[in-house]
Amino acid sequence: MTPAPTPDSGRTPIARFDLVVLDTPEPRRLAEFYGALLGWIVVDEDEDWITLRPDAGSSYGLAFQLAPDLVPPTWPDPAVPQQSHLDVTVDDLDEGEARVLAIGARPTGIAAGGFRAYLDPSGHPFCRGLPC
Repeated sequence: MTPAPTPDSGRTPIARFDLVVLDTPEPRRLAEFYGALLGWIVVDEDEDWITLRPDAGSSYGLAFQLAPDLVPPTWPDPAVPQQSHLDVTVDDLDEGEARVLAIGARPTGIAAGGFRAYLDPSGHPFCRGLPC
């Protein structure tokens, strides 16, 4: 049996991070939401895919892929698990909440300490927290 590989900080990575891709029945709507939330711009678009990045030269970003039959998570109800969520940081939770609700987020009612949880327009969970 071959032993499992062990982490080695001196090794060349296999890949570089590029995008987190969110499925959505409305790529344009979700791209507008996250563009407003993060201040990012559209750098690539076709009829079923939109990519946002902080700027045209950035090596990371978010993309939104058309998924007309998406069943959004029902989190915190476990019937359809969240599977993943995004964390973002704000300086003022109350101001951040007002602004994120104004662009289409929905509150979940879940809050603890320095964070609050919301759903984006397609139902993906995300949390807004204070900087550590």
